[in-house]
Amino acid sequence: MGVFEIRLPDVGEGVAEAELIEWHVKPGDVVREDDILAAVMTDKAAVEVPSSADGTVLELGGEIGAMIPVGGVLVRLEVEGAGNAAAPAPEPEAKPAPQSEQGAGTEPEPAPPAVAKRAGHRLPPPEGAKPLAAPSVRARARAEGVNLRQVPGSGPAGRISHEDLDNWIASGGIKQGGVTRGRNTGVEEIRVVGMRRKIAEKMALAKRQIPHITIVEEVEMGALEDLRAALNKKHEGSRPKLTLLPFLLRAIVEAVREQPGLNARFDDEDGVIHRHGGVHAGIATQTGQGLTVPVVHHAEAGSLWDNAAEIQRLAEAARDGSIKREELSGGTITITSLGPLGAIATTPIVNYPEVAIVGVNKMQIRPVWDGQQFRPRKMMNLSCSFDHRVVDGWDAAVFVQKLKSLLETPAMLFVEG
Repeated sequence: MGVFEIRLPDVGEGVAEAELIEWHVKPGDVVREDDILAAVMTDKAAVEVPSSADGTVLELGGEIGAMIPVGGVLVRLEVEGAGNAAAPAPEPEAKPAPQSEQGAGTEPEPAPPAVAKRAGHRLPPPEGAKPLAAPSVRARARAEGVNLRQVPGSGPAGRISHEDLDNWIASGGIKQGGVTRGRNTGVEEIRVVGMRRKIAEKMALAKRQIPHITIVEEVEMGALEDLRAALNKKHEGSRPKLTLLPFLLRAIVEAVREQPGLNARFDDEDGVIHRHGGVHAGIATQTGQGLTVPVVHHAEAGSLWDNAAEIQRLAEAARDGSIKREELSGGTITITSLGPLGAIATTPIVNYPEVAIVGVNKMQIRPVWDGQQFRPRKMMNLSCSFDHRVVDGWDAAVFVQKLKSLLETPAMLFVEG
């Protein structure tokens, strides 16, 4: 038998290290080649790392949240044959305690729990310790009313997975008794790791670097909603269902033809604005791991239905974790929407290093004065933010008014020239 070291592979161009966000194995597990060992987070996306050999897990290369360098040891396996690494040195044997005259022949005292673990194995956390679980598991537990301290975890160091939570709920572990109103003095510590840490870093960078200007404008959506409903009915079952987003994306394509400075990325270190001919639109998408921004590349070349299908495909890939690294990069302008939860107005944060973001708010019937009387109209507010270092207020306002004009007269979206 030998020891086989599986090292963190190159998980992306320019990536020197990755954050360990999830273990799929624990010491003692038997794994086969191509079985998933762990998930790591790069600056763009989560990446699953498969095993490159058959064997039994001897040792894990770090705790959740640890930074693993590319080429660093991720897992050590016991394998048939010589392996590719030296076996770990055995622990020194404990010397017998000297026997006193009265204590001769008595059993030695057991080692304290702190030193009672074998090399390469992890003990579950002691009773009363903070349970280990991913943020998504904690959020679900709160929603289900489950105290994670009562849920046994099957992962490394007793880490609680969604499957553990499912088993606990299925077994009737949730107490259905009355709600007490005593003081809750508990404090839950949640490490900011993985996707949530990347989001926090990106948002802090954007707010720190970019002086924002935000314009909110109301748009009458009746004509576009009628057109959208008619097109969906006509092509039901044969083409992708149209939401508002592909119409808005087409409006952005038309608007930036007149103002290419808003379809750009600002390299503030070198003081260079990169204006792009192609519209690479980021679509802010909420996933179980947090907010991600997949990119519809070359939206200007796609039809209404092409872009609708691409938006749907990217959103599904982002939510199930299959999205590729290149599908999360290269954006030149971003669309963000809270869907049915949207408020009357928002102040979206520009997706650094882009210079503009278009926010969609909720649609509702409002009374609108037509010059003679108030009439009910289907209205929606657009909230658009800009990098005021490179986008003047006038240019921002012209851009927003162009979007408003195109959305209120949707036939203009399909007129060339």
